[in-house]
Amino acid sequence: MLRPLVERGHDVSVWLSRYGKAHEEYEYRGIRVVPLESRLDFPTAVRRADVLLAHLETVPSTASLARGYGKSLVVVCHNTHRPTFRDMAAGGTSLAVYNSRWMEAEAEVFFAEYPKSTRPAQTLIVRPPVFAEEYATKPGKAITLINCNAEKGGKVLEALARRMPKTQFLAVRGAYGQQILPDLPNVEIVDHVDGQDMRERVYARTRVLLMPSSYESWGRVGCEALASGIPVVAHPTPGLCESLSEAGIFVDRNDVDGYEAVLRKLGTAAEYRLAAKRARARSTELDPSADLAAWCTAVEALTRPR
Repeated sequence: MLRPLVERGHDVSVWLSRYGKAHEEYEYRGIRVVPLESRLDFPTAVRRADVLLAHLETVPSTASLARGYGKSLVVVCHNTHRPTFRDMAAGGTSLAVYNSRWMEAEAEVFFAEYPKSTRPAQTLIVRPPVFAEEYATKPGKAITLINCNAEKGGKVLEALARRMPKTQFLAVRGAYGQQILPDLPNVEIVDHVDGQDMRERVYARTRVLLMPSSYESWGRVGCEALASGIPVVAHPTPGLCESLSEAGIFVDRNDVDGYEAVLRKLGTAAEYRLAAKRARARSTELDPSADLAAWCTAVEALTRPR
């Protein structure tokens, strides 16, 4: 979402809120990135900024700075959990960005339940942008799960791998949660993969993507897979139903028999072609150009004198 702002000539910087491997400032796609241990003069950066953008746990502190320095605050909401809406409503938010229609509806439920909460001045839906050309590749042979913790479906992957010993599975280690990584001859374990390497290291090796998640507010990796015509078999969370739409193959995460039946059906050439065709069509529908244009316009409007 920040990349098109850079392309339109804006000076964009990201100030990290957690310690990581980086110790010095660096540039990523034209964006200045400042590690947490280098944040010695953040108030000066705030004072010079036109707009502050925050998400997740950074919202309360950034909102306080925005109020103190009289700056516009943009809050990007990633999930429908109550703290997300509570923090956004308490911060004097100029623009709230939801990642889906269902999240917008959930926000309306929150404001109905807490009518004294302050609504954001503006709202906008920006679906997590996936540039299809950055992910499109020739699909591989494996059945893949990305992030193998229990909530993402690690136990489902393990059960399917045991039931289908002649099928190749790919287990991609996630960035969070206790990973369920089966020690089976037909399961290859791949360490956590950076986003820029997903095409070569994951999607080029994947025939079908599993998403038996207990919760997804949208489900970005599913949309990345669609760019290659990779069918996605998913638990019907509201977010996945919206993001995958008719391209999704939905099976309850507790129905391992159902997942096995679908995978065996996709093993036939005719069924796979039809599923791949729907996947590519949905990827085309999810072109992020219009969303990102509206996003840039909304942010730019906040930079003008009020």
